[in-house]
Amino acid sequence: MSEPVRISPVRPEDREEWLGLWRGYTRFYETDVPAEVTAATFERITGPGEELHGAIARDADGTAVGLVHWLTHPATWTTTDYCYLEDLFVSPDARGGRIGEALIAHVRDWASEHGSSKVYWLTAETNATARRLYDRVAAHSGFVQYQIAL
Repeated sequence: MSEPVRISPVRPEDREEWLGLWRGYTRFYETDVPAEVTAATFERITGPGEELHGAIARDADGTAVGLVHWLTHPATWTTTDYCYLEDLFVSPDARGGRIGEALIAHVRDWASEHGSSKVYWLTAETNATARRLYDRVAAHSGFVQYQIAL
């Protein structure tokens, strides 16, 4: 990448570019998110109240090459919020240019500015490429996730 990536909040006018990245992300995880959930997610990121937050990374040509979504929540081990980085995706043809690292830094800076005490996230155990990045920019917590589908 010849110039630094530019990262900005997801805006309503970014819908088509965001949708292309979102579909790449869900394909990567071999899942289908229903259209109504996708629409609601975009609205929750860009609509009033912004209960979810999102940013798009653009290359020097202005092409959308990555996305990140996050949210904050109260925590019992601190009086401040935790910031959960829920989704991170970089287009396959743009990988290797430190875009993922820039998107994580964007969330870290946002969380710090908004008073969160930490940023955390999950990834698939088999996602070796992403885990190499995560091992560079964060500490592995050692926790194992369990879940109950409802």
